Amino acid sequence: MHGELQELGRAVKQAQYRQHRALDSALSAVGTTLAQWDALRAISRSPGASARELAAATFQTEQAFGTLAGRLTAQGLVERRPGHGRRIEHHLTADGEHVLAAGHKVADEVLADCFSALPVAERATLLDLLQRLTTPLDSR
Repeated sequence: MHGELQELGRAVKQAQYRQHRALDSALSAVGTTLAQWDALRAISRSPGASARELAAATFQTEQAFGTLAGRLTAQGLVERRPGHGRRIEHHLTADGEHVLAAGHKVADEVLADCFSALPVAERATLLDLLQRLTTPLDSR
């Protein structure tokens, strides 16, 4: 049994690795990276969020996200504003919105290619299965 589970874990990781490589390569054509585009997506979904919140949303440490946000600010894609207390809020600039939109187009194409081997019904099943695996135990 452990061999089958290890094979399953490796296949999930391999699919993710392949997808990330393809996305990172294609996103470079619009002047960004997967990590940067993911940060822009997170900020777009939660304008005004703190670095701690955005780090959690992008699966990074707070320090790593802070470094990335600094680069995005220097590129003119993100604006950091003082919030309540010591909180620093993150917002997309107009240029950040443009890069995000360009990234969405690229990602749609890349992901369509990545999942092209699966018919629509099987993609829906895969999504359902993965969502069940990532749902916290206490809400199952």
